[in-house]
Amino acid sequence: MMLSRSLILLLLAYLLGSLPIGLLVGRMVKNIDVRDFGSGNIGASNVWRTMGPLWGTAVFLFDFGKGYLPTVMTVQMADRQPGLSPWLPVAVGLAAILGHNFSPFLRFKGGKGVATSLGVVFGIAPLAALGGFAVWGICLAVTRYISLSSIIAALVTSVILVVVFHDLPHTLFALLVAGFVVFKHRPNIARLQAGTEPKIKTRLKSSTEVNS
Repeated sequence: MMLSRSLILLLLAYLLGSLPIGLLVGRMVKNIDVRDFGSGNIGASNVWRTMGPLWGTAVFLFDFGKGYLPTVMTVQMADRQPGLSPWLPVAVGLAAILGHNFSPFLRFKGGKGVATSLGVVFGIAPLAALGGFAVWGICLAVTRYISLSSIIAALVTSVILVVVFHDLPHTLFALLVAGFVVFKHRPNIARLQAGTEPKIKTRLKSSTEVNS
């Protein structure tokens, strides 16, 4: 019974995470496919550049919620059932992130998982998530590079998680989340090294311009 319930939680988290919110917002609000603009990504940063800060923020909050809701519900369930495996909350969080990054609705493509990962971490350790978000905001204010800010924030947040929990489930979770973020930002890293990574802007752009 416990195994079947855990599998259901993992599946639901994956399916929730896989909802392509950025794509849906672009089609419903402006009748566009955000994948045709900027980086071609469905995440909040590309929606921000393509449709402006209002809709970029809305997508960020929805993507955040996709990670937060299933994770915090599992954490609360674990608090009520002390015998529940400590692996389950982090596994549910990872399922939501994998859903966002590799959505079955997008032929197993997707976003870069930053907002969804932040939501997962907030569900597990709110202070670590707030610390990571603060680092992201400071880096963005200084550099105006969303990609670089996201990578640095993911790495810092992962270090905080390892220090706070100091156990195998959360250490492995932290390493995987940081790895996913860095892996999904490989094109951005290459452009940062080449000096061609654009800084954040809000006006509509065509798909011939590459953003993060």
